[in-house]
Amino acid sequence: MEADFDKQIEEAVDHVLEVMAQRVSPTDLERIKSAFALAREAHASQRRKSGEPYIIHPIAVATIAAEELRLDANSVMAAFLHDVVEDTPYTIEDIENMFGPDVAFLVNTVTKKKKENYTMSKQMDNYQQLLDSIHYDIRALMVKIADRLHNMRTLQSMRPDKQMKIAGETDYFYAPLANRLGLFNVKTDLENLSFKYRCPLEYDDISYALEQDIKSNQKRLELFTSHIEDVLKKAGIDAKAEVYYRRPYSIWRKMKTENKDFLHIDNRYYVRVTYTKCDIEGLSEKDVCLRIYSLLTDAFKEKAGTFVNLIDQAKENSYKCLKVMLLSLEGIWEDVQICSEDMVERSKIGCMYQMDEGNIADWISRFKMVLKDIAQQQTDGSFLEKIATTLYYDDVMVFTPQGRGIIMPKGSTAIDFAFEVHTDLGMKAKYARINGKLCSIKTELYRGDCVEIGVDEDASPKADWLDHCVTYRAKRVLRGVLDTIDDKGLCRCSTCNPLPGGDTIGFMQQDGRIMIHRRTCPDAIREASAHGDNIVAVDFPEEESVVYPITVAVKGIDRYHLLIDLIDGITNTLHLSIDSLTTVTKDEIVDCKITFFVHSVRELVMSMNHLYSIEGIDEVRQIDE
Repeated sequence: MEADFDKQIEEAVDHVLEVMAQRVSPTDLERIKSAFALAREAHASQRRKSGEPYIIHPIAVATIAAEELRLDANSVMAAFLHDVVEDTPYTIEDIENMFGPDVAFLVNTVTKKKKENYTMSKQMDNYQQLLDSIHYDIRALMVKIADRLHNMRTLQSMRPDKQMKIAGETDYFYAPLANRLGLFNVKTDLENLSFKYRCPLEYDDISYALEQDIKSNQKRLELFTSHIEDVLKKAGIDAKAEVYYRRPYSIWRKMKTENKDFLHIDNRYYVRVTYTKCDIEGLSEKDVCLRIYSLLTDAFKEKAGTFVNLIDQAKENSYKCLKVMLLSLEGIWEDVQICSEDMVERSKIGCMYQMDEGNIADWISRFKMVLKDIAQQQTDGSFLEKIATTLYYDDVMVFTPQGRGIIMPKGSTAIDFAFEVHTDLGMKAKYARINGKLCSIKTELYRGDCVEIGVDEDASPKADWLDHCVTYRAKRVLRGVLDTIDDKGLCRCSTCNPLPGGDTIGFMQQDGRIMIHRRTCPDAIREASAHGDNIVAVDFPEEESVVYPITVAVKGIDRYHLLIDLIDGITNTLHLSIDSLTTVTKDEIVDCKITFFVHSVRELVMSMNHLYSIEGIDEVRQIDE
């Protein structure tokens, strides 16, 4: 067995050296070898939870740093050495003496500091330490992301409570950070691995549904992509049209955002048209993409209002393309993204691509501005919220009446915009004009909106504004006092309303209570990321005398007796009590919202399946009230 490990180690290290030999000097290559030698000697007696030699982990981190993130020699050396100071007798001074101050700085930044008293918590102090490093060098963040990515890829060997803690950290901090750094592939891997371990049942359900969807659409999509390639080839453009299915976490987010089940969400996949060569000389990337757009809209019908220019209005994470919906020959609207190979490469390695172009200083400057608001504030209990709203997943660009572009988190409202422009503007805001139309200050903003804020000297923020803003800058001003729950013992989270028998997790509170959450609950993810040591196993059994209100939305085709059948199914067949029912019929389509009481997830699933079986019912889904 040891001989097998030795062979595996040598092959893995040789691969790292082969990758780095293509872009570093022979001298730096020898330094990388020396860093590995020290790491192997330092970790010689240590094993991972899986039983394999510990050195396999630093090698894997160095491989990610070298191959997937394309970091420099010192960063790859730091990847080999990142756990040496934390887990072995070697010190930072030893690292500096052997490999110089730059490598020592990187290792020191990714080494968790041991303290008797942490300013916030061990986890949040570590986040603060990492973010502080951006003022000096972005590479330390990259090494830490490589470390986290390998830990997530090998999380199956950990206990369930540790899996939840590490997955919570990943979902709330590292995946958004990777997104903000422009590391699309890394971000996608991190958030899906986190979802897999936080919510295994939902992950497996969506994965299975995706497999079936891919099989059922394969031939139809092959015809569509072949048609696209033929059209472009005739015009002298060498391009590939490929189908990319969204990953389970992205699908899950769309299901929650759109309040739909898997079969009813749009854009489960997209078609990416990537050009490699164009026979027309002198055209820019944008020119070629627009030429492809013109050719495709000549060959296929374009859905009005779906063209989006993400080349001139690129996302904060550097992703660029042209987007449009095209009607296939089978009569299905397809989501098509047009880009160059270079654009695809940028989306994979983000700011590291810019480092190759010598523009990393500009990128760091922009990132520092984003973090400035955090640095100016005291490290209080809202620190994690500051991080979450700063490292948001998606963004939109909106404009002032003067044409100044402002990047905001997706879901931002005119309230957020006002405070982003200036605190005084937010404090005196009364209404908004969005694209010239008078709107409430609570109106959500979308990419390309032109926003003007109307003010009144007598105006002041309203208490409910806090429910209609997402940025930390706005929330900081509007923060209210959250209600506390006085119950002792077990208590249910009021955000996610967990049920017995579901995927739940518990957190010990300061007053001794245990707060129960669904594993998908954003509050639980935030708590796991900040106070993972408070996670406790909970027994949340079904009790005959205890029922919980739930609400389902039901959609179907109208017919005689349909409403009676719904009521009969819940009350007489399932023997459950209905609290409220509303129904609207329009153009022969019935939309019902029913609130009734169940004992557990088992009973909820049983009731939803029964409602689905009623003649004419097309959709049944739970909604949060």
